[in-house]
Amino acid sequence: MEYNDFFVEGMRLLGAGMAMLGAIGAGVGVGIAASGGVQAMGRNPDATPIIQTNMILGMAFAEAVAIYALAVALIIVFAA
Repeated sequence: MEYNDFFVEGMRLLGAGMAMLGAIGAGVGVGIAASGGVQAMGRNPDATPIIQTNMILGMAFAEAVAIYALAVALIIVFAA
């Protein structure tokens, strides 16, 4: 391999790593959603089913961002 091939491979892997930075935001979002949901259930136990449903739905939307980031990173690594 020549120098240019190593550079292209390194930049491709760096791009895949940068694509996974979206997983940081998803982790923070899931943590905030869980924290808020647990606090709300502690303050109003009668509304637990409604709060829990909304909390899980919000966590699923936040986690979708991490799945998209993973898909982009895998495409960069294996299809580029």
